[in-house]
Amino acid sequence: MGLIPSGGGVFEVTLDDTLLFSKRRSGRHARPGEILALIASAL
Repeated sequence: MGLIPSGGGVFEVTLDDTLLFSKRRSGRHARPGEILALIASAL
């Protein structure tokens, strides 16, 4: 796992080059626990 700094309010979570969450695409912040659930589902 790593953090890659960016700009412009971009927040994206990828796992093995698969996009799991994108604030830009969804138009919202992730809900509490949402990122962990997405990662668990992808594993």
